[in-house]
Amino acid sequence: MNELLKKFENKQPEIVFEWSDSESEAEGWIVINSLRNGAAGGGTRMRKGLDKREVESLAKTMEIKFTVSGPPIGGAKSGINFDPNDPRKEEVLKRWYKAVLPILKSYYGTGGDLNIDEIHEVIPITESYGLWHPQEGIVNGYYQATEPQKIRKLGQLRQGVSKVLEDPNYTPDSPKKYTVADMITGFGVAEAVKHYYHFWGGNLKGKRAIIQGWGNVASAAACFLAVEGVKVIGIIDREGGLIKEQGFSLDEIRQLFLTRIGNKLNVEELIPFEEINEKIWDLEHEIFIPAAASRLVTKEQVDRLIQSGLEVISCGANVPFADREIFFGPIGMAADEKVAVIPDFIANCGMARVFAYLMSDGAEVTDQAIFEDVSHTIYKALKSTYDLHTEKTGIARKSFEIALNLLV
Repeated sequence: MNELLKKFENKQPEIVFEWSDSESEAEGWIVINSLRNGAAGGGTRMRKGLDKREVESLAKTMEIKFTVSGPPIGGAKSGINFDPNDPRKEEVLKRWYKAVLPILKSYYGTGGDLNIDEIHEVIPITESYGLWHPQEGIVNGYYQATEPQKIRKLGQLRQGVSKVLEDPNYTPDSPKKYTVADMITGFGVAEAVKHYYHFWGGNLKGKRAIIQGWGNVASAAACFLAVEGVKVIGIIDREGGLIKEQGFSLDEIRQLFLTRIGNKLNVEELIPFEEINEKIWDLEHEIFIPAAASRLVTKEQVDRLIQSGLEVISCGANVPFADREIFFGPIGMAADEKVAVIPDFIANCGMARVFAYLMSDGAEVTDQAIFEDVSHTIYKALKSTYDLHTEKTGIARKSFEIALNLLV
C-alpha cells in the first residue's frame, strides 16, 4: 500500500490553472489530477491562507473518492485564497467563475466546499454565465451526452441537488427548509458509523460521540447519529463548544442544528475554546466525528481520544489529521493501527455520490431514493473492505489499497 500511495501522491497533476484577481488580493487554482475517462470533478473552497499544495492534495483525494462514489473520472479541486468573511466575497466569486467558465463547460464539474455554498453561491453565479449546472463539464466530458441525454441529466441535477427535503426521516421539522445538499454529506458520515458496527460488530444505540465542527457536515451527522440513539456528549468548534456527559437529547441536538449561525454554535452557555479544548479529548466516548476543516486533529488529541475509549473515527472532513502527507501520514496511520478509521473518501462521499446518481439514467429524484443510494454506496465500499479485512484496525489502510489498485 505504501508504494502505491507514494506513486499516486508523487504523480504530477495533469492540469493546473492559476488565477490572480484583478480587483483584490484573491488568488485561486484549479488542480485537475487527471482527466480520467475524459473528465474530472471536485468542489470549490475558499479560505484565507489556502495554497496550491492544499488544492492539489484535495484533487488527489477526490480521485480516490470517485472510486467509491462514481463516476470513474479524475479528481480535481478549486481553491481560492481569500477571507470568506470579506464583504467582497461575492464579487470575487463572480470574477473567478467567469474566468474558469470554459473549463466548467468542457470537462470539469464543481460544487460547494469549505465556505462556499452550493445552492446560494455556486449554482446562481455559474447559471448567470450560461452554465446549466456546475457539473455540466462532467456530462460533456465523461458521458459524451447527446443533446436529449444532456438535457435529462442536467435537469435531474438541477432538480435533485437543490431539492427541498420533505421526508421527515431526512430533515428536521422546522419552518426553515433544508435541501439535499445541506444534509447529505453529514448523513453519509453517520451512515458510515452505522455500517461499521453492522460489519465489524457492536450495537450503535447508546454509543457516545464527540463532534468536531458545527457546519453542515458536523451538525447533520450529529442529528442522524442522535436519531440512531447515539449520545452526543461533546461538540467543539472554532470559537468554543458544549459538553454534556450524559448526552444531549435528540431534541437538543436538533435545536442546536436549527439555531446555528453559518458553521457556528449559537448558544449563550458556550464554553470558551481554550477551556473545552482542554477537556473534550478526555471524555469517555466511542465515536469521533472530525468534520471541521482539514489537518486539525493532532497526535496528542488522537492519543487522548484512544485513552478515553474511542472505537471508530468517521472522517467528515477531508484529510482531518494534522499530517503533512497528502493522504495518510504518521498521525492517520497511528490512529488506524489503534482504532477503526473510516477514511474520508468513503465516509464523506455523499455529495459526490448524489452528483453521480443524478447523472445516471433513470435516477428517481425523491428524498428516499437519493439518501438510500448514498447509504448503499457507503455500505458497498465498507463491505468490500470487510470482505478482505475483518480486523477492527487497519480499515483505512485496506480501503486505500483497494482504491489505489483501481488507479495506479
